[in-house]
Amino acid sequence: MPRGPGAADVALLVNGQAVTVRGAPRRTLLDTLRETLGLTGTKKVCDEGTCGACTVLVDGRPVYSCMTFAVACEGMAIETIEGIAKDGELHPVQRAFIDADAFQCGFCTPGQIMSIVALLRDNASPTEDDVRRAVAGNLCRCGAYPNIVRAGVSAGRRK
Repeated sequence: MPRGPGAADVALLVNGQAVTVRGAPRRTLLDTLRETLGLTGTKKVCDEGTCGACTVLVDGRPVYSCMTFAVACEGMAIETIEGIAKDGELHPVQRAFIDADAFQCGFCTPGQIMSIVALLRDNASPTEDDVRRAVAGNLCRCGAYPNIVRAGVSAGRRK
């Protein structure tokens, strides 16, 4: 991250850990997570907010991290795919994705999972339509949508 004029310290809570990063005000949350913090589970694909592979949760809401400045997240809780498993156990959505074979290449999977995690926090028993709406901004180039929807509904039953 840049360390010259205009660089600023940004305090974040990333996956439950307080961190301070230094960077230019225009630095994206995605680049901060991947390049500065080494959290590469969040994928950099389109880098223009059209695919959803970079979806993370900011204060519990799904956001495209490629379109979000890190400085705008000052003091906020950021959750990435690396932070949702607990005590060595996969998150129910992660387990449901495996059981439903809800991925092929896997590039969209972290963003899909984070969108469904956010959905389940608001709606513990989602319908297929609820899951479809939740992942509407997450592009799957392999076309695994039926299995993704099945995984989201199944994860709701597991929680």
